[in-house]
Amino acid sequence: MKSRPKSITIISFFLIIINLIAITSTTLSYDNPEVIKVMELSSMPLILQYIFMILGHLITLLSAVLMLKAKKRGRTMYVGWSIISLIIGLSTAPAKALMIPSLVFFLIVTLFLFRRKANEFFSNGHERLIYDS
Repeated sequence: MKSRPKSITIISFFLIIINLIAITSTTLSYDNPEVIKVMELSSMPLILQYIFMILGHLITLLSAVLMLKAKKRGRTMYVGWSIISLIIGLSTAPAKALMIPSLVFFLIVTLFLFRRKANEFFSNGHERLIYDS
């Protein structure tokens, strides 16, 4: 059985931890007037912003767990949702420059998710190896 690349382990656990923290902070700041004031600067309605935030955190959390289990769809989900999220953010955010760190993070993570070792790990044959042993 081939082992999981360290980059996949690090990325997945980082995404899990960060998204659990983000879900917690989103719920705790739900009715904070200062947070609401900043969120109202966006062209997207407040309720949609909360829906997309929670949905995004849950999708990213699920994709990280799937990546740990060598499921190719976890990697695809992460990349797909990140692209959708970046497009929505760039089209609705009042300060577009604040999206640059997210874009750089996405590009670096994607680079590691599609390296040769990662591609071998996510290959269909490897998925069968994990569950046959």
